[in-house]
Amino acid sequence: MAAVRRGGTGACGWYNIVSAAKPVTDRTTVSSVAPGHGSGGGAGAAPVLRTSLREVEVETWDAIRSRRNVRSYGERAIAPQDLDRILEAARRAPSAGNQQAWDAVVCTDREQLTQLARVGQAAGHVAGSAATIALVAPKSDDPQTHDLIQLDLGQATMSVMLAATDLGIGSAHAGVHDQELARRLLGFPEDRFCALLITLGTPADRPLTPIQRPNRRPIDDVVHRGHW
Repeated sequence: MAAVRRGGTGACGWYNIVSAAKPVTDRTTVSSVAPGHGSGGGAGAAPVLRTSLREVEVETWDAIRSRRNVRSYGERAIAPQDLDRILEAARRAPSAGNQQAWDAVVCTDREQLTQLARVGQAAGHVAGSAATIALVAPKSDDPQTHDLIQLDLGQATMSVMLAATDLGIGSAHAGVHDQELARRLLGFPEDRFCALLITLGTPADRPLTPIQRPNRRPIDDVVHRGHW
């Protein structure tokens, strides 16, 4: 069962992520209006709660186009309900065979984040993040199991990043090279490894908006229809 762990090595314990992810019923409303209330705004137009599945128009495409790697963050903390929502996105990620072979360690303590930035050569941005999620997975010598775990980790990572983008929260990933230091800081068991870190925070440079000209190969170079 996927779980989340919060904080430092001695201040927290594992618990089911279901209990951590609370329904977000007090989030800021979006500007659209509920069906049947008209679209002209004004005092009679009822705002739509983002959590209402029957009333909200999900702008997934905007989140996909707006996501970019953000490694420089402002000082604003992430609201607990927003962090829980991002963790819920990880819990709901696809999983091969529904194994859900991942756990998350959530870090928000500044001293711990500073030390955690030392676990990888390109993890310096962890120190300035508002929160960092460490994805932890079981070790396996079986090649197929190893590959499936990596697939699951990738899907969970993208779910986290898209959920963060939807909230206007920037994100980036970082590799973990020093597993022993990561284990001392995060406290995960010997039979597991820290696969990667996902940093989160308000972008210091500019808000997240759809990128009109992404630095990507042309679609016709990437997509092969029917055959190569």
